[in-house]
Amino acid sequence: MRHPNAFRQSAGLGLGLAAVALLSVGADEGKQTVEARGLTFEAPKSWKSSPPASQFRIAQLRVEPLEGDDYAAEMVVTAFAGGAGSVDANIQRWQGMFKGDDGSPPRVETKKVQGKNVEVIRAETHGEYHPAQFGGRPEPVRKNARLLGAIITGSDVSYYIRMVGPDNTMKKLAPDFDELLKTIKVGG
Repeated sequence: MRHPNAFRQSAGLGLGLAAVALLSVGADEGKQTVEARGLTFEAPKSWKSSPPASQFRIAQLRVEPLEGDDYAAEMVVTAFAGGAGSVDANIQRWQGMFKGDDGSPPRVETKKVQGKNVEVIRAETHGEYHPAQFGGRPEPVRKNARLLGAIITGSDVSYYIRMVGPDNTMKKLAPDFDELLKTIKVGG
């Protein structure tokens, strides 16, 4: 079905921050453009924008699980002026959220990907997911989960994209995630 109009969604983040997801239909009606405080990318329209669950998130998307998986995949985007540590420190932080079969942190695969106007570090790992616990919003440990992540470092602001969900669902979403990375643009 063709939608000739563009839609605008916004999500309040508190502390005067706002993230705006522009859902646009153009040549590829299966994509939406997401703008999050200077970071722009294209994601499948089936990835639904939702209000960010914390003040640190500038965008948040949810993807329904494949049949047989019991929870949705969630993608969160954060931004920090001056960054939030080195690329390696952030990858180690993500790695520390997972445990392999032997209880130790699993291996994280990384590679460089070219976005529209910026280099992106892509990360991937899987295992038992132990999400960071923030006051008032406990999240359960998830067995057999997978993380797809991206780090975009800039001179003023660094962006972090972390998508976690059931392993089977995430394996299916990986090609779309990789296409998303190629569309990342920072600034005007």
